[in-house]
Amino acid sequence: MIGLLPAAGRPLHVLAIGAHADDIEIGAGGLLLTLLRPGRVAVLDWVVLSADGVRADEALSSAQRLVGDQAILRPEIATFRERFFPHQPEIKSLVDELGRRLTPDIVLAPRLEDRHQDHRVVAELVWQAFRDHLILEYEIPKYEGDLGTPNMYAHLPAEIVEAKVEHLVGAFPSQAHRPWFDPSAFRAVLRLRGIESNAPSGFAEAFTARKVTLATTA
Repeated sequence: MIGLLPAAGRPLHVLAIGAHADDIEIGAGGLLLTLLRPGRVAVLDWVVLSADGVRADEALSSAQRLVGDQAILRPEIATFRERFFPHQPEIKSLVDELGRRLTPDIVLAPRLEDRHQDHRVVAELVWQAFRDHLILEYEIPKYEGDLGTPNMYAHLPAEIVEAKVEHLVGAFPSQAHRPWFDPSAFRAVLRLRGIESNAPSGFAEAFTARKVTLATTA
């Protein structure tokens, strides 16, 4: 078992990027809450690529409520057309620009194998733009049934599990009518990953970490 520890005792710079307004919270909300609450994050760049109108309002409000005053939040909300990411080259330009401008310790992004075309495009572009960074690919349950075999788990205390679920339900009322946007479904995925990783609380978020560098010198 290893921990995400900032170098030289400094807090972390995290980039969280999602295709849609609730992707980051569904995939990595528990990990972010776990890192934020003890002050282990200094700066959180929060990038949502497709949100306008009510969804844009929800995306910004959700990020602000989740982070609070526990880190410097730098949100960026774009309005690219949902479900058409493979046909919008401007998205690559935006992610490439993030890669030139930001040097995060951790990048949170969707999985390369995600069957939603928007998620998959974001995952591919992140790997092109952040070649020398720790990228943790989060998972999003959906109708397509593409949950994979993760290789990294973040154990979540019970209070973090409930905070994540309550946050999702409260932050995104526009999604309440969707059959997959359900507290029991969110808890079920966390419980399954908790079983797989023998989490003390029984709950965990799961990620794919394809390339991890182990520093062997101080």
